[in-house]
Amino acid sequence: MLQESTHEQLDVDLLVQKAVAGDAEAFGRLYDMYVDRVYRHNYYRVGSIADAEDLTQQVFLKAWKAIPRYRKTASPFIAWLLTISHNLVIDFYRARKVNKVQFEDEVIAEDPEMGPEAMAEARFNQQKLSRAISKLKGDQQQVVLMRFIEGFSFAETACSLGKSEGATRVILHRALKKLRHSLEAEDLK
Repeated sequence: MLQESTHEQLDVDLLVQKAVAGDAEAFGRLYDMYVDRVYRHNYYRVGSIADAEDLTQQVFLKAWKAIPRYRKTASPFIAWLLTISHNLVIDFYRARKVNKVQFEDEVIAEDPEMGPEAMAEARFNQQKLSRAISKLKGDQQQVVLMRFIEGFSFAETACSLGKSEGATRVILHRALKKLRHSLEAEDLK
């Protein structure tokens, strides 16, 4: 994700201020702006459409209850939402005592220029990558998702995780090394 333009950020900041003051309509607009990103983040963490939908609903319920205490930081508002999401995902796995993510088959948007063979190959590659990402542990999985699925900068990712930029870069480097290893091992099968 490219940095939001200053104008867009001012709009978000204004909506956040109104939501903090109790404006439900402003919070609703924030919901509309970010629900897809929160859902996608949850889906990649839990691998189930139903669980991702439930977690997304819980994120916004918790955010609505906590919004009066929200304080603007260097990271964007979405980082605050994803921090709530991250904590709920941890609770989700603790409650189930499961650490492995199982991804459901995800539908790839049909591209009129892609033939059936290309679509099948894209679906296969996506499933292979999803399996490899699911093998990553906590912070590594989180950093990969935030950087490559959500498009966060290193600064935004680090701020959201409460780590330094340098530590975030090291986590990403190690995660990519594991992903490469995992993908190469799967190709050898």
